[in-house]
Amino acid sequence: MLIVGLTGGIATGKSTVSNMLRHLGCPVIDLDHLARRVVEPNRPAWKAIIKQFGNEVLLPDGKINREKLGSIVFNDPSKRRQLNSCTHMAIFRELLWDLMVHFICGARLVILDAPLLYESGKLARLTHRVVVVTCRSEVQLQRLMQRDGLTSDEALKRVESQMPLEEKQRRATCVIDNDGSVEDTKRQVEKLHKDLTRSRMYIVVRVLLGLSVAFLILIIVSLLS
Repeated sequence: MLIVGLTGGIATGKSTVSNMLRHLGCPVIDLDHLARRVVEPNRPAWKAIIKQFGNEVLLPDGKINREKLGSIVFNDPSKRRQLNSCTHMAIFRELLWDLMVHFICGARLVILDAPLLYESGKLARLTHRVVVVTCRSEVQLQRLMQRDGLTSDEALKRVESQMPLEEKQRRATCVIDNDGSVEDTKRQVEKLHKDLTRSRMYIVVRVLLGLSVAFLILIIVSLLS
């Protein structure tokens, strides 16, 4: 199974590309969705966050107040590390489970939609290819200001808190330029989809897994005989 990382900068249009790939039939694992799943009330990561940050980060219904928690950790690296220690392993376990389910179901490829793919370290090592969605910096800032109602200074701080887009592009297998129209982006995504579905990586992985299972069965049989 081909695991394709999909990332980009904040407000570059990664979600648009992700939705296009999903519409073309690609299974997509959204890391933001997994991050929400693991902090649902009474789950281990939720309990760890409450222990670390207190009940003040809870909403009246018991869910995590993501905006308040985000404001606490955004400008404080030590607090951000504390939050990561509460959630990262839980997210990674959920991701491995989802990947296994897609593999068992016979998926040829899976899109791993991860805003912080490179920043996280571990995630990038799971992927066979990485797609980076990019746009010009002035377009990125304008989109972010409009989307989140931020001032130019606030938007710039958000952008600068992430790895530079130039560095992500340098590491990428494929770059989607999202500066133009939706149709232009769609054409690039359709070409990417054709390239990905032509890959035979999933056959290699399944053959190797089959050989490993067969070898394990032979060992068990020899031990029992």
